[in-house]
Amino acid sequence: MAKKVYATELIPLPSPPILYTIGQQCLTTYIGHSLDKHVAGLRQQGRSGMPRTVRDAALESRTARARLKPSGKPYYRSIDPGLHLGYRKGIAGGKWVMRWYVGEGDYRLKTVGLADDTADGDGVAVLDFKQAQGLIRQRHVELVRVAKGLPSQDGPYSVRACVEEYLAFLEANRKSAKDARWRAEALILPRLGNVACVDLTAPGLRKWLADTAAAAPRLRTRTGQKQRYRDTNGEEEPRRRRRATANRVLTIVKAALNRAWREGKIPSDDAWRRVEPFEEADAPRVRYLSIDECRRLIEAAEGAFRDLVRAALLTGCRFGELASLQVRDFNPDAGTLHIRTSKSGRGRHVVLHDEGIELFTELSAGRRGVELMLRKADGDRWGKSNQTRPMADACAQAKIEPPANFHSLRHTYASHAVMAGAPLLVVAKNLGHADTRMVEKHYGHLSASYVADAIRAAAPRFKSQVRDEFPER
Repeated sequence: MAKKVYATELIPLPSPPILYTIGQQCLTTYIGHSLDKHVAGLRQQGRSGMPRTVRDAALESRTARARLKPSGKPYYRSIDPGLHLGYRKGIAGGKWVMRWYVGEGDYRLKTVGLADDTADGDGVAVLDFKQAQGLIRQRHVELVRVAKGLPSQDGPYSVRACVEEYLAFLEANRKSAKDARWRAEALILPRLGNVACVDLTAPGLRKWLADTAAAAPRLRTRTGQKQRYRDTNGEEEPRRRRRATANRVLTIVKAALNRAWREGKIPSDDAWRRVEPFEEADAPRVRYLSIDECRRLIEAAEGAFRDLVRAALLTGCRFGELASLQVRDFNPDAGTLHIRTSKSGRGRHVVLHDEGIELFTELSAGRRGVELMLRKADGDRWGKSNQTRPMADACAQAKIEPPANFHSLRHTYASHAVMAGAPLLVVAKNLGHADTRMVEKHYGHLSASYVADAIRAAAPRFKSQVRDEFPER
């Protein structure tokens, strides 16, 4: 026969919880759903306003708790539906634990603080019975909100919470997370972070986008110092670049909001769907090196940097891809390079021509497969921005004006390949693009002189024909 539990008696409960028979005028200390349903019913009837403090003669005072036997299993008291406060009695004192229902008959358990058995409660480290109730109620609300995809703290779903969730997704799944976080912290969160997503409006977002584009370009500034800005002198190219930057930041904002909207955290996407990016802002500036400039640059580059420049011009690979190359990534039989780490996260094989095969055969001769293919003069790996100063020095030595950056070597490879008649799809494949759109956008216009020469050579001519048919009198 099940044992009755009276107000003068409190026993530890087994886990999983067992429903004890409740006698008339007895105190229920079981963990189950009967009391939860009863409490919920009272609330639906309007008999409970603010959360009330649950009373329990066996737990609410240190004197009463001193009479309990030490036990590894807590003494529990139901506080709210699905939430229970437990007291785990030790030899020298006790601790408060919270236990909450997570579905499918399962509960979770967590210690929340010391009981005020030997010291008065301070509401932080040492808690009395009432303080422990308040704390676990707060923690329970936070846990429920997080489980539903909302920020832990109560309040409207803000742009800051939305963007932070999106950045966490990028950090787990995309290589663009670092750049996106920098842009968010610099250009999104200061203006939009505290705005509730439901309060966003199309006019407000357009104003933010225009202000972002109108702001002066930011310069790299040491932490703790006042932000520095570049003087653009009203030139058109810096203006286009700022608009392009604003467009990229808008893309991050829309991606974050769309992701939250698809998950049901935002009721409508109308506000940002009606905001359009600046037109003709992403048109790249025409900049590639001529064959003569490439030869001068190679001659001017010194030591290990010369190998890096040649590798970039012969493959079109990004700096980071070249810095990560290992000797084993070169296949002399197939004449290819295996790019294991790329911007898109997908690997690819770059096809080499004779000069490229010759270079990488020379670089890999007699070396172990796991060694880096391209290293600095001291043998270390090429790190971020290590190429900037050698590139500037080589451009100055080669008298290349305006100076080119290292990424322009990728543009140079692509533009000369297109001018030599390589199909756009083939060039896109070697560069690591999924289709030809990026090649058409960033490299197709670089072949303007090739197109001009082709038109001049192949376009029909009529003047001589007209003269033959209608000879002069």
